[in-house]
Amino acid sequence: MKRLILPLACLILLAGAPAKAQVNVHIDLGLPVAPPLVVVQPGIQVVEGFQDEVFFHLGWYWCRRPDGWYRAHHPRDRFEPVERRWVPRALVRSPEGRYRNWHRRDSDHRAPAVVRRSRSEERRMERREDRREDRREERREERREERRDRRGNDHGPKGRDDRGNRGH
Repeated sequence: MKRLILPLACLILLAGAPAKAQVNVHIDLGLPVAPPLVVVQPGIQVVEGFQDEVFFHLGWYWCRRPDGWYRAHHPRDRFEPVERRWVPRALVRSPEGRYRNWHRRDSDHRAPAVVRRSRSEERRMERREDRREDRREERREERREERRDRRGNDHGPKGRDDRGNRGH
């Protein structure tokens, strides 16, 4: 009787445990190790001549399928599903199906043109950089003053007492 109690207790414990189901969704596209990429927008490339829409953007390969978006770091990795909110906006906005079997046109063989900023945008960028440099210089000056205070004696900033006399 004692021999049956332990196995019976184990069975009861296992029977009462809820079963955990896992669904693992991914796709294997069968891309080559270094797929040919074509620039379709600044910062966005498409795998040339591929049956699915496969983009390369921000260090990831992205694939759009009817059931959603998938991504992988390398073209030979498994593509894992991604919630639409994590897909870059530029990819989501591209017309669905436009880049399926996409091929480079003769005009696309040239290097992409350098995007020029307008003069007002350049001035705005310069002012922003000037403000950054000013803040950096202020921080440097504050650090220098702190070092001087630490090196000086306890008679206030720059080693002087309240009346402006140098401490001894």
